[in-house]
Amino acid sequence: MADCKPKPTPCVLGIEKVSDEESPSLEDPGEYRAIVASLIYVMTGTRPDLCYIVTKLSQKMSKPTRANLDLAKHVLRYLRGTSEQGLTFRKSNVPLRLNGFCDSDWGASVADRRSITGYNFQLSSTGPLISWKSRKQPTIALSTCEAEYIALANAVQEAKFFRQLCIDMKVSISDDNVLIQVDNQGAINLARNPVHHQRSKHIDIKYHFIRSEIQVGTISLKYVPTEDNIADVFTKPASKGVTLARFQVVGKCPSERDMLNNRQRLGAITSAASLSSLPGMLSGPQERGELRTQKD
Repeated sequence: MADCKPKPTPCVLGIEKVSDEESPSLEDPGEYRAIVASLIYVMTGTRPDLCYIVTKLSQKMSKPTRANLDLAKHVLRYLRGTSEQGLTFRKSNVPLRLNGFCDSDWGASVADRRSITGYNFQLSSTGPLISWKSRKQPTIALSTCEAEYIALANAVQEAKFFRQLCIDMKVSISDDNVLIQVDNQGAINLARNPVHHQRSKHIDIKYHFIRSEIQVGTISLKYVPTEDNIADVFTKPASKGVTLARFQVVGKCPSERDMLNNRQRLGAITSAASLSSLPGMLSGPQERGELRTQKD
């Protein structure tokens, strides 16, 4: 695959509506499992744009087919053409605020008609992603509003975890509440209005904890158009233009020349530093047991 032809997207459009039951099973699924395991490693570290397709591929690990293997190789071709893409973390020039996006694709799975949940979080509106997820919902949603509401509940759980993590690590956040942006007005109204409706009374009680989090001020919701929702790429295949637009927010890996310049600059700074300054450096917050955190 080193000399393969690159692909512009992680997967073809409409893949969520195609069934692979007619494709023959692989006699030796070891190659498929090795490819998917490597993709999981890459996706977890620096490539959130692979989150949706890796989730789809991971569901076929027990009995993969020839169609699944071709799809996995399609992802490798996409990586061949976008190897320079990734996450770049640098010091932020604006105050940090934990904010996230969440989305869902109603009835996306052809086999069981379960919806897909997707969300991501950032420490600033222009910073890279620090958390992302794409997974199949455990229950079948009866409407788009219900699917978005379940996705919102999962995003609120992740937001509470990161909020407490920032407190424990003494990371300075400009606002105590976490902003979550959703592209469904019905889910926002259902979360803000604690009234039982005919169409929502069947929703599991565990998802309604969103309302209590909004009332205490831990979470705040905001509507965002679908075209501006970053989490949309975690719920369905994206076209070439959408993928590149989302990646402008994700960032780009530094080139080898940039990394070499950074090493040379760091070496010059280190060699010019006086050893007499070390006692002063060691008498800082580290002696008091505090944690210095580099801003995103």
